[in-house]
Amino acid sequence: MLSRIIAESPLKTLPADLLVGVETADDAAVYRLNDSQAIVATTDFFMPIVDDPRDFGRIAAANALSDVYAMGGRPIMALAIVGMPLAKLPENVIHTILEGGASICAEAGIPIAGGHSIDAPEPIYGLVGLGIVHPERVKKNSGAQADDVLILGKPLGIGILSAALKKGLLSEAGYGEMIRWTTKLNVTGTRLAEMAGVHAVTDVTGFGLAGHLLEICRGSGLTGTVEFDRLPLIGEAVTHVKAGIATGASMRNWDSYSEAVDLAPGLEEWQHKMVTDPQTSGGLLVACTAECADEVLAAFRADGFDQAAVIGHFSGGPPRLTFI
Repeated sequence: MLSRIIAESPLKTLPADLLVGVETADDAAVYRLNDSQAIVATTDFFMPIVDDPRDFGRIAAANALSDVYAMGGRPIMALAIVGMPLAKLPENVIHTILEGGASICAEAGIPIAGGHSIDAPEPIYGLVGLGIVHPERVKKNSGAQADDVLILGKPLGIGILSAALKKGLLSEAGYGEMIRWTTKLNVTGTRLAEMAGVHAVTDVTGFGLAGHLLEICRGSGLTGTVEFDRLPLIGEAVTHVKAGIATGASMRNWDSYSEAVDLAPGLEEWQHKMVTDPQTSGGLLVACTAECADEVLAAFRADGFDQAAVIGHFSGGPPRLTFI
């Protein structure tokens, strides 16, 4: 919808220095400042997905900064987006949410340099994330090439854990895994910008693995194939989804892109739900040459992404996606 509205705006000619806009549903906008620097700009915010205010702030901040890393950028600062029900929420709770977000920005080595707050019916928190990248090293979601392999940096299942949490079924260990992955910054994206063999990068968020991978297929004009057995999965999420727990967004995701996704006949319903499961602050999805795959995996593991794995490949053909 946003792309259509912008396309119909009075500004018909976009600046030549706008390197990435809304054309391919990429992760952030990128604007060239000079021959060696471009600004990466993004924003993201949402209502709480956990009860703990500090964890909420941390998750929201990591999720917002992920899009800077997904473009190959290095964050330089953030602006806070804050909407809080001031008459209902104690001041110390609001402070704790903001402190949680600030702690993630500190991990990223950046300040929260400003922002804006309003009195809102429900809590809303997020960031405008700003980063820097070399104009020739921007990693878009539309640059994948035939015969590239596909690497996923984080395990899937965050949406399922969130659904289990709402039902009171998530274990303490499961909650720990949920917080571990949703607050882990996708810092490897900055390293990927330096690798010529990396052709495309995005991060897996609300549309699930299938939806965001399909964006790469469409932007690059390729067919993608994923081997389900190679996907890194959160163990407790598998347990819950096999018991029938999933988010409503999972089915909405499938309805929105099912015409371009093929599922092998042997895949079960829980596997279907796993690849459409919406992720919050999900993993980076990387298209690179087969020769570069070991270097990419080594970079992920050096940053603590121990479950990063090669999950599939791209080939010439119509922009479709197949899970086998």
